Amino acid sequence: MAMLEKLLRLTQKARGDRTLEPLLESCRLLISERGQANVYALALKVIEGYSALPAARREAFFAALATEFAPEPETVLSAATQYAQAPTAQHLAVLTQAVESPRQELIRRINRAPGGTAMLLAMRVDLLGLRKGNPELNAVDADYLHLLTSWFNPGFLRLERVDWQSSAALLEKIIHHEAVHEISGWSDLRRRLQPDRRCYAFFHPQLGDEPLIFVEVALVDEMADAVAPLIESKPEAASAKGAKTAVFYSISNCQPGLRGVSLGNFLIKKVADQLKTELPQLKTFCTLSPIPGFVRWLDKTPAEDGEWTAALQRVAAWRQRHPTLAPENITRMPKPVQQDLLSLSARYLVKQSHEALGDPVARFHLDNGARLERINFAADLSKKGMKQSLGLMVNYLYDIGEVELRHQEFVNQKVSHSTAVRRLLKPQA
Repeated sequence: MAMLEKLLRLTQKARGDRTLEPLLESCRLLISERGQANVYALALKVIEGYSALPAARREAFFAALATEFAPEPETVLSAATQYAQAPTAQHLAVLTQAVESPRQELIRRINRAPGGTAMLLAMRVDLLGLRKGNPELNAVDADYLHLLTSWFNPGFLRLERVDWQSSAALLEKIIHHEAVHEISGWSDLRRRLQPDRRCYAFFHPQLGDEPLIFVEVALVDEMADAVAPLIESKPEAASAKGAKTAVFYSISNCQPGLRGVSLGNFLIKKVADQLKTELPQLKTFCTLSPIPGFVRWLDKTPAEDGEWTAALQRVAAWRQRHPTLAPENITRMPKPVQQDLLSLSARYLVKQSHEALGDPVARFHLDNGARLERINFAADLSKKGMKQSLGLMVNYLYDIGEVELRHQEFVNQKVSHSTAVRRLLKPQA
């Protein structure tokens, strides 16, 4: 209630704000009957007004969307009562119309203007930042997410291969947005676009050459167990014609305003289909993925935990002796501690993937129908890899004929994993 009262106060203040009130009036006109005759002009006015709005006023703007542009409670209650008493198609239609907030129509009409889609994504970035301290804004965000999910349906998107002949502007965006394994410059990027490598991205017709999400793939002989060989510079790259395995080693989202819109799973499946057509000799599709939540989980797991106590304590003791991680510390880790680390990571990925501290990358691939295939020691010796997972990386296997079954298993709280991973689930004494 306190949060709602705060939003109502902000809305009331906004109505008297000479900076904000003109923007709100443009929003009211845009969704009015008069607004329908002049959608483009009014939508552009809203876009210009929001663009010029100081950051300090944006909380009040979204507060107004949450209150003034919300469904009318009395109308919703009346329609719900009618439907409960007589659940006819007509009463359902009336209820559906009553429940939909006016701000949904506002968002739709903003989207019709040139630059409207990009502006809505920028607005949602602001909204996501403000929502953390204002749970009452969740309803506004739900409307944004509902509409963006429809408009960014993969059926509407364009899949393109990014190569060295792509525009310099697009290549710069790939460098900038790479979120898993940093691209250090043009020569680094060029290696990732050589004949035995692939990069594919999704694009939306309203956003031009702005990538939404992209994936990088290595075409190699066998499942990779370390990332360095996949991205290290080579004077001459091998041909992809003899490759038997496609390793998806990086996937990066480029549009923070699309958080919660599922694109990565469709991208991987679409790229797998395209690669299979181009290179029919490919037999294995897998990932080489980070475990960004592993060290955080270790830090929060009690040192005494049943049969895992000894392993947890040995790993904790090793970490205390090596507070500043360096690649040589990881590679010289004693074999028993290596085994403890692999077993604990297997336990984390198999037993914790449905829990709050579960690894987000694991959840993504497992929910996408992949199998937890192998855990690799000293696979990522970058600062980021050592900080997040003590150098471990994971292979998730995409058996195209089994993805639906494995997805359903994950929905049913089961993590599909290989025999090799299963052997790791028994800790050392």
